[in-house]
Amino acid sequence: MNKVYMTVLGVAATAIVAGASMVPANVLAWGDSNNGRTVYTTQQINAGALGNTITMNSITNGSIGDERNFVGAKLSTSNSTTWNADTINVQDGQIVTIRLYVHNNSPLGQNAIAQGVKATFSLPTNVGKSQTVIGYLDATNATPTRYWDEVELKSDKDFYIEYVTGSAKYSNKDANGNRRTFNLPDAVISESGAMLGYDSMNGQIPGCFDFDGEVTIQVKVHTGSISAISKTVRAAGTHNEFTESVEAKVGDKVEFQIKYENLSTETVKNVMIRDILPPDMEYVDGTTILYNSNHKNGVTLDQNTVTTSGINIGGYESGATAYVRFTAKVVNKDLTCGSTQLVNWANVTVNSKVAKDDASVMLNLTENCTPRGKDEPQTVIVNTGPSEVIFSALGAGSLITAAGYFIASRKKA
Repeated sequence: MNKVYMTVLGVAATAIVAGASMVPANVLAWGDSNNGRTVYTTQQINAGALGNTITMNSITNGSIGDERNFVGAKLSTSNSTTWNADTINVQDGQIVTIRLYVHNNSPLGQNAIAQGVKATFSLPTNVGKSQTVIGYLDATNATPTRYWDEVELKSDKDFYIEYVTGSAKYSNKDANGNRRTFNLPDAVISESGAMLGYDSMNGQIPGCFDFDGEVTIQVKVHTGSISAISKTVRAAGTHNEFTESVEAKVGDKVEFQIKYENLSTETVKNVMIRDILPPDMEYVDGTTILYNSNHKNGVTLDQNTVTTSGINIGGYESGATAYVRFTAKVVNKDLTCGSTQLVNWANVTVNSKVAKDDASVMLNLTENCTPRGKDEPQTVIVNTGPSEVIFSALGAGSLITAAGYFIASRKKA
């Protein structure tokens, strides 16, 4: 695949001046917030070319080669140490490990600590023979502050990818050169991302190769008929637009919305939706409402099982759409002080295939909270644009039965 330098606003073929060298334009779809960062060789770095500037992933002959190609993939069953930095061929049922390399290029070690370092992955939601995963690396005091690269998964059949819950890891070398691994939150595939670090995930990474590391996540490949899921939230009792995150306080109620759409060319039966609330949120009994072509004004469901065993919302023809709404209350079971992200997941399954999407409630606590450890990062609140009007897609296809399961892939950008 011939990819060229990608800017925030689009794609542009660009020649980059790197120290004293000229770098070819078609170097994969990498980019940064400076629309083309200066790159260096290790020799230039060691000769002091960076000065006191902190820059990330900008060495052309580093330990992974050209560090701008810092996102790669390989099959989880592979024992190879080689990462596919461009494309990888996949098949149904395979699990693919995605790697994001992290390196503070400064040679000054503890005297040049990158701050606010975090990783974020954008996973595609479309169905097709090609899926592109984009990895983002941020550091608040670096120049540039944001970096990205991508890797493409390809197949001869239409497929979508599902994030493997709990698979996010960060690994680096300790002071003795031994490899160690840290668990990362699943928020790494949401807008807030996941903080990285050296001895702890506090957002701080010193300069030099001694402190480099890599983030890995896993995704599963699914072929065949699928459905789409979109999870959003708003303050309860309002007519605000649904978004992917909302700010709230302890005691507030929020309304979640789960959109389901049958994207396959076939009729699906037994569509089941199950929502997983975080510990500091409680379901409000009697608030689950189903909207579909038979119930355009909504019907309140008798069962209060959407957050336990799940609910059966029926069978749907190709293109049919349904929405489930319910209310939850923010409670304080052992919340820490400062900014906290409560992530709420919706699980869907069709024909034994499962996928997920999430929405978040953002808190900023100053009272009746547990003091946060000095190395614990605070969550950055990021809001996105409004969701579509609830009935805009109900005319596409029709409801056919009264039982069900759910599938999909992520929509995060």
